[in-house]
Amino acid sequence: MANLVHGKPLRNISEAFKELAATVDSRTADVEVAPFSRACSLLSPLIGSLGIAFKFAEMDYTDKVNDLIEASKSISTLEALLESRYRANTVRKVEVIRETS
Repeated sequence: MANLVHGKPLRNISEAFKELAATVDSRTADVEVAPFSRACSLLSPLIGSLGIAFKFAEMDYTDKVNDLIEASKSISTLEALLESRYRANTVRKVEVIRETS
């Protein structure tokens, strides 16, 4: 993971996600949960800076990132994480409703 630059949150976010993109683009390595959760955690202060209107979104996002961080202690890759969630039947299917004109 890239070294964090104090006082440069957007640069830190950019670097973290560039590293994840390089992993995805390589197609030879699986995306690890720990670096993914660390990159996601960098977004929390950004969401928090949007003000009170986004407070519930920030809290929900932070809870989900914390779940990822906790999962990274026992599951190494995103693929393995998804597979374990499918087996446990804890993945919700989201249906998209399309408007017709």
